[in-house]
Amino acid sequence: MIKIAVLGYGTVGSGVVEVIEKNRELVNRRATQEMEIKYILDLKDFPGDPYEDKVVHDFNIILEDDEVGIICETMGGTGVAYNFTKSALQRGKSVCTSNKELVARYGPELLETARENNCNYLFEASVGGGIPIIRPLNYSLTAERIESITGILNGTTNYILTKMEREGEDFADALLKAQEKGYAERNPEADVEGYDACRKIAILTSLMTGKNVDSEKIYTEGITGITSADFAYAKKCGYTIKLLARSEMAGSDRVLAMVAPFMVPAEHPIAIVNDVFNAVFVTGNMLGDSMYYGRGAGKLPTASAVVSDVIDCARHQGRVITCFWDKEDMLLADVADVERRFFLRGAQYAKETIINMLDGGRKIELEGRAEDFGYITSPMTERKFDDICNSLGDAILGRIRIL
Repeated sequence: MIKIAVLGYGTVGSGVVEVIEKNRELVNRRATQEMEIKYILDLKDFPGDPYEDKVVHDFNIILEDDEVGIICETMGGTGVAYNFTKSALQRGKSVCTSNKELVARYGPELLETARENNCNYLFEASVGGGIPIIRPLNYSLTAERIESITGILNGTTNYILTKMEREGEDFADALLKAQEKGYAERNPEADVEGYDACRKIAILTSLMTGKNVDSEKIYTEGITGITSADFAYAKKCGYTIKLLARSEMAGSDRVLAMVAPFMVPAEHPIAIVNDVFNAVFVTGNMLGDSMYYGRGAGKLPTASAVVSDVIDCARHQGRVITCFWDKEDMLLADVADVERRFFLRGAQYAKETIINMLDGGRKIELEGRAEDFGYITSPMTERKFDDICNSLGDAILGRIRIL
């Protein structure tokens, strides 16, 4: 029998306990042995909870108990969670986590510690909630040279953008509804400014390249500047707007990674991913395109992914599961050198000047909008487009990249 400890009894931690207990027979059969939750670590007590007798407040109880072979880290953050995870791995206890911030910052170090101590550090739940994407990159697509990954990796922002598109709401109103439904935190900065998606694409890009991609070096732009007017123009042109986390190979030794809003053609598979759902679109040199879709967050979807890692650890007791993610940093291409088309929304009073400076594109007019107009540029580098927009100042009311 394998004894399990759960660190953190919040939303995901309680979900892990629920999945293991409710699906006990199935989980044990697929793990090929019996598993039992022995400890739940939390600062609080939970009187009346069915598992209150398992709650402890001292991590050392778990660390020093040789019966505990697998730990589920669902605390979040990079402080105490890092110390507990590192200590557990050094004792030869496998760790399964949903903590994308910790994985993005310390992934290669913790994987190395696990290898040195003949145990495993698994993190399927750190990207895409219940969507299986880490395991496919590690196992199913190992014969592929992955050329690009494009993801909708944050359910909060996808919900907000869906509300703006379908109901014509502005950002502030859509955000308020997301908060009322519990999809957005009281302080939504990590979601709406793109930081959450940035950590996730850093993890995926590291697995794609086999080298470490520092999330703090990835160009990141959020959705706070997107307006209902942008959606009106996007619809006229056959596009929708999504916050995309993207990485693509830029030659043999560099990768282009970024997070930003994009206008996406309506026929692209990722364009139909709405509300709190996530999707990861992967392009390989042999397979071509494949997409992984599902609920990107939530108690039980995320917990299910954690438990899938627990089962994997149970099947590989005493054996290290290979994960290609080295400490060596991957070189990042400069976003400013990338050539693409752009949408901009300009002030009517400067229309002639803007069109003359962006010669070769396409003008879009919307009935009933006298104050602005839309324009889709011809392909140009981000640097050139930035220079033109900066020279036009307040005449540029909005700008969005086109996928």
